[in-house]
Amino acid sequence: MIDLSRVFLKLPYPAKVIAASFRGYYLQRWRYGVGFDQLVDRALAREKWSAAQWRTWREERLAFVLHRAATKVPYYRAYWASQRRAGNVSSWERLENWPILQKEEVRVAPLDFVADDCNPEKMFHEHTSGTSGKPLSLWWSRQTVQEWYAMLEARLRNWHGVSRRERWAILGGQLVAPVRRSRPPYWVWNAGLNQLYLSAYHLGEQNVPYYLEAMKRHKVTYLLGYPSAMSYLARVAHDRQLEAPRLRFVLGNAEPLYETQRGVLAQVFDCPVYDSYGMAEIVAAGSECEAGSMHTWPEVGVVEILDEHVDEPVASGETGRIVATSLLNADMPLIRYELGDRGALCASNDCPCGRTLPQWQSIEGRMDDIIITPDGRHIGRLDPIFKAELPIVEAQIIQETAQRLRVVVVPAEDYSGESPSTIKYLVQDRVGNMNVIVEEVDAISRASNGKFRAVVSNLES
Repeated sequence: MIDLSRVFLKLPYPAKVIAASFRGYYLQRWRYGVGFDQLVDRALAREKWSAAQWRTWREERLAFVLHRAATKVPYYRAYWASQRRAGNVSSWERLENWPILQKEEVRVAPLDFVADDCNPEKMFHEHTSGTSGKPLSLWWSRQTVQEWYAMLEARLRNWHGVSRRERWAILGGQLVAPVRRSRPPYWVWNAGLNQLYLSAYHLGEQNVPYYLEAMKRHKVTYLLGYPSAMSYLARVAHDRQLEAPRLRFVLGNAEPLYETQRGVLAQVFDCPVYDSYGMAEIVAAGSECEAGSMHTWPEVGVVEILDEHVDEPVASGETGRIVATSLLNADMPLIRYELGDRGALCASNDCPCGRTLPQWQSIEGRMDDIIITPDGRHIGRLDPIFKAELPIVEAQIIQETAQRLRVVVVPAEDYSGESPSTIKYLVQDRVGNMNVIVEEVDAISRASNGKFRAVVSNLES
């Protein structure tokens, strides 16, 4: 089978632009169909709903999703059948009667979570590994895709005065140029999405001027990306007194945004900096308004904050495990899904912005360590490596020295003698000429709370 990603990396830049734009126009058709603007308007209108309106809507939607999951989704139908055989008379109509769902269960048999009346071949197929290093397959219907992107349009763009039609940049984890490339471009223009995709894998100090120039040349109005990568870009620009483009705003995603990062980004790009929260499983989401409050998106899912040790809710305003239930995606519903993050919800929804959307009090998402390459590049979020269909259960990348990385993997059933070299190749594609050792283990050690980071650096600070 031809590896299209490898072919893409070898293309001359003009051909890359054509290929990326072609993909962009494909995504545009999925995301922004007929009636999309009306979906955006409805999302904005819901932001003024009363608590009673939200309660009625969510109760009706949750009842629909639970009924659909219990009767149409193979995994849940089998679960409730087994409960009846065991004499358990608990009703699936009550959310608290459902078990906590772990990511591993979805990873092992993802199609078991797709409703019987859906054809996965006609759905949008999403790959993700999150921050756990575990590849995960997800399916969205066209309706789910458009409703999700309507909320993104409303609450990530509209809130801050831009639209999808404006030029923007993303600093992310997709490989758009060979990591060994020693000269720009380290990016690709996607005309289909009006997007300048900047590679996070080439962020060495010597390359920062090229990134800033590309943003100015393409006239981007805002920047989205990993806070660790964006703040490194801004810090180098600040320290070297480089001229950066003035942006409308900067938006962090996929990692926690720290105040030190917010400060340097705001100073360098002369704009507000906002945070957001979400995941490909689309069971919970949030975005920061102009008043600085992190609002939840109630249409996406029901969020529960549970105790660290038992599956019971914590008191209002206390921090605990984030568990969420799909409301938006009823075709691959995930019920009481353990996200692996910790957080707290606000007891009050009052906000100077005037929106009645509930608020996150705090979100303590996991933060991967940064790999520092011998040539000085800072690489965060290497987890996209594991979005490929690799024969692994989970993986962790450990930087042991300035020159050596150890990749610890738990093999899946189809793991073969060729798998280590494939993993090594994918890692070196991003970090360059480093010594990469692949180690096979039965399990990856966890911290005391049962979690592990996908990327760990043992270098002395």
